[in-house]
Amino acid sequence: MDWQKGENSDNVEEGSGGGGGGGFQPGGVHLGLGGLLILLVLSLIFKRDLITPFLGGGVGVQQTSGQTQPTRAVSCQNPGDGQIAFACHIMGSTEKTWGDYFAAMGKTYVDPKLHLFQGEVATACGAASTAVGPFYCPGDRKVYLDLGFFQELQDRFHASGDFARAYVIAHEVGHHVQNLLGVFDKVRQLQQQGYPMDGADGLSVRQELQADCFAGVWANRTQQRLDWLQAGDVESALNAASAVGDDTLQKETEGRVMPDTFTHGTSAQRVKWFKAGMQSGDIRSCNTFAGEP
Repeated sequence: MDWQKGENSDNVEEGSGGGGGGGFQPGGVHLGLGGLLILLVLSLIFKRDLITPFLGGGVGVQQTSGQTQPTRAVSCQNPGDGQIAFACHIMGSTEKTWGDYFAAMGKTYVDPKLHLFQGEVATACGAASTAVGPFYCPGDRKVYLDLGFFQELQDRFHASGDFARAYVIAHEVGHHVQNLLGVFDKVRQLQQQGYPMDGADGLSVRQELQADCFAGVWANRTQQRLDWLQAGDVESALNAASAVGDDTLQKETEGRVMPDTFTHGTSAQRVKWFKAGMQSGDIRSCNTFAGEP
């Protein structure tokens, strides 16, 4: 992947770490590929199920009374670090792609922030640690990422390649797109009407799969503009999506599959919806809330 072709972002920041901000709310953030992988690693190390508590969380916006930490802008023109440069270019590509897409729909795309942190971070959704992995907080419209996660992605789960890492960011930005389109509000309304959040047919699974599909839409349209993908790149992203299906993770930690606790979808579903978005480049192909997910 020739990621240097991507536009640079002006919306990358970093914090100094540290705690605060109140207790972490599993339902307040949206764990993507990163969060589930990190929790799986910790579960295997400590021989404890650290995933199930998150599988039971909702997807509604949850605010806390905590204060966010001081941040400083990252100079994406001269970041001085290859990983930060990568994140700047991927984030910039999402801004350009979704900005153009929203404009074509007669809408305005509001860029999210990408917040890089180490250790712990205070957010509008509560305090979180590196163990949570990459996530999106709708309360402050920020994607949170500890760049150290990418090494775990490669070393422990063999999901290597730049496009696999780009998919992680694109999935979290996909949640931001949902936020702007009002999907979060609609999900909350359906939840209040009694529709189940968890389970193989739950709203949480459908919302996560749609974020995968939106990541595929980004991949399609960005490739058309930049022609930056190389042999093996698409396979690396599909491998990353497959590695974090609920069924795969549960087999690793519990030795069995528990569909009633699904929140993100099976490996096959995550691959299916990423491919749907990538093949079409059209968010109309991403209606995961209709029919079978």
